Amino acid sequence: QVQPVESGGGLVQAGGSLRLSCAVGRNDFSRIHMGWYRQPPGNQRELVASISSFGTTKYVDSVTDRFTISRDNDKNTVYLQMNNLKAEDTAVYYCNAGGSYVTGRYYANIRSWGRGTQVTVSS
Repeated sequence: QVQPVESGGGLVQAGGSLRLSCAVGRNDFSRIHMGWYRQPPGNQRELVASISSFGTTKYVDSVTDRFTISRDNDKNTVYLQMNNLKAEDTAVYYCNAGGSYVTGRYYANIRSWGRGTQVTVSS
């Protein structure tokens, strides 16, 4: 299975914006669900946002109204637009491809993690 490849991380000041990209080398990309996770220093990986194959999006409360997940099925790419970044958004951000929805919540495909991209927000 080809792993997703994340890009777009970096260092940004609080209040700034970044757009993360995740390229997925799968012929069935348009039919799979996608998720963005993050792992802050010393903490567990957590789900940030997900988008279904139909385009339905969900967000964790802490990023609602600041982050937007989207997908481009022609480019086999999912994006995470992050605005009004805060210091607590500092983490390694991971893309996950082909997970499942159970009772409306995205569960990761454990065989399809990218290497992650570092996002650092300075206060």
